[in-house]
Amino acid sequence: MTIRATLFTTATASLMLLSITSAAVLSQTVQASENTAVVIDQQSFSCIRDMTPVRHFYVDNLLGNLDGTLAVANAPEGAKYPTGTVIQLVPTEVMVKREPGTSPATGDWEFFELEVDEQGSTIAKRGFTDVNNRFGGNCFACHLPARDKWDFVCESDHGCEPIPIDHSMTGALQRSDPRCGEPALESGDSMALFKLKAMVTIGAVMQWFKDIF
Repeated sequence: MTIRATLFTTATASLMLLSITSAAVLSQTVQASENTAVVIDQQSFSCIRDMTPVRHFYVDNLLGNLDGTLAVANAPEGAKYPTGTVIQLVPTEVMVKREPGTSPATGDWEFFELEVDEQGSTIAKRGFTDVNNRFGGNCFACHLPARDKWDFVCESDHGCEPIPIDHSMTGALQRSDPRCGEPALESGDSMALFKLKAMVTIGAVMQWFKDIF
């Protein structure tokens, strides 16, 4: 064997060893992340626009594995989100991926309803199968149709029922999150927010009549 061939063989073996070692380290890192407890309190949630935008929603990861979360969010055929993933469409509603086995029924997702203002976030409700949003919709029931392929995350083509607000409204809510400081409103946002407020008011009145009669 020539010196050149020997060097090539040695270099190839070194690269293979490095690749195997890197894969093992990555696997151990992912495993450690999956086994790490996710500590969640009102300090866990802040300005929605400080998160990373993906299409019409925002993502983050409370354990620092943002790359893993983004890889799944952008996977064309869907995948399981890593522990610690945070997903928000609007400032007042959040879903967080908890440790494996925490809640098999919800795919380990915990749902949160927040109250937000200039001072930060307050957790109004949290849970797995029994959290309802401001429109009275059950978060788990809404996300259930996207259970298998999309890991309970709803988008327009994931099998979930359409929500009563459109992208113009969710975008306006994102740009007016009071935790972010001054609103960053765009053309049409004021009208979208007005329509949304009217929907919430009508919903509250209807619920009042239902409770009475």
